[in-house]
Amino acid sequence: MRMSIRRTGINLLLLASLMTTFGVNAAGRDETQSTVPSLAPMLEQVTPAVVSISTTQQARVSRDFRSFDRDDLRRFFEDNEGRLPQGSPRGGVRASGSGVIVDAEKGYIVTNHHVIANASSITASLKDGREFTATLIGSDESTDVALLKIEASDLQELDFADVDNLRVGDYVLAIGNPFGIGQTVTSGIVSALGRGGLNSQNYEDFIQTDAAINMGNSGGALVDLEGHLVGMNTAIISGSGSSAGIGFAVPADMISAVVGYLERDGEVRRGQLGVQIQDLTAAMEAVLETGAGRGALVTSVLPDSAAEVAGIQASDVIVGIDGQDVKSSRDLRNAIGLVGVDKEIKLALYRDGRKQQVSAVIGGGETSVARAEQDKGRDLSDPTYIGAQLRSVDLDPATAKASGTDTAVQVVDVAQGSPAYRSGLRPGDIVVQVNKEPVKNLREFNAKVSQNQSVTALGVIRENRRLLVIVS
Repeated sequence: MRMSIRRTGINLLLLASLMTTFGVNAAGRDETQSTVPSLAPMLEQVTPAVVSISTTQQARVSRDFRSFDRDDLRRFFEDNEGRLPQGSPRGGVRASGSGVIVDAEKGYIVTNHHVIANASSITASLKDGREFTATLIGSDESTDVALLKIEASDLQELDFADVDNLRVGDYVLAIGNPFGIGQTVTSGIVSALGRGGLNSQNYEDFIQTDAAINMGNSGGALVDLEGHLVGMNTAIISGSGSSAGIGFAVPADMISAVVGYLERDGEVRRGQLGVQIQDLTAAMEAVLETGAGRGALVTSVLPDSAAEVAGIQASDVIVGIDGQDVKSSRDLRNAIGLVGVDKEIKLALYRDGRKQQVSAVIGGGETSVARAEQDKGRDLSDPTYIGAQLRSVDLDPATAKASGTDTAVQVVDVAQGSPAYRSGLRPGDIVVQVNKEPVKNLREFNAKVSQNQSVTALGVIRENRRLLVIVS
């Protein structure tokens, strides 16, 4: 108990120092007016910009807000995760969340897509008690961002923070309407940056925080000690559905970019480079010797795509876009997904150990990532490989010219849902390399894939085009 008291005292001293610097000065007060440190002056300026959102839905909500790829990950929304509350009439399900005013002059409010999905009416309630019917300007499910508009005067807006300067350990405050009880402020720190992988279909670059976040906080503000909008609270991990100190917020820079598209078009028209990609891991780097160290490994280039026109090839590793570092496939996917269609971008990539610069004009669509598993300890005559049926073949002249060999290994069949299928192998594929070494028959193939490798890179010819399939 004594240890707990001592640690609390240290934390209070640290917080007192921070509040003295940020809390009192942020409101423009003379520090001599009060000896009690407080965040109240800053919050008096900030909280009027955070609103409560309530919606009416005329039918049962069909989507499941436990939609991420973890059993205990919950989006928080006030309709019991998309199910009708007990006693609610089917003609009018009520739900609630939060929102943030980002443009006082235009009456723009940002909230989560899942807060207003399927809503027949949306009401925004301000801290001063005023209520307004909100119009949906546009919504983007992939980033979980929606833009609303109200016709009102004397509004308070929040400025976007520069999240490039945000660090793990920075103090943040979460403001919203948890459980519909009214505006509430909780405090914590930035626990992590750049969180992703919660839902591979979405564009994710989450700020993680331990500030208490609960159902109804969706769409609310995450602010720094200067009162700037760092992010918008959107999800939590919790076995019980209440705060467990692991919350996620969409970062301000992503919100700003999406709002620009929603204001102009009412939707986000996603860009496409035209590549299949996955993370370059240390094990892959050891096999492929790209020289990049980390980045987005190109495993396939789509025909007639922006990438093909730009000259991007399978086995290239993209490490930058328009001067910004690309450290993973998610970095590239997020960046491309927010680039306008027909816009020219500059990519930095590694090919054969050398860094290059290429330009590409973005088209529309999505990218994807291939993943797989690996077999070990193989019989050299085994015609199966992680769900694929193989055989040795003599190549036709066109394929032989594309591959540089007269014989290779053909994929005869691939079981749906197998590791081979998930990795990207398809019937008719011709495997000509394993880990950059040529294979001319099934025995050579099995000998190379049976080596104790955590990653296997297969060089494949498909319709006279060269692909790279990564098995890990």
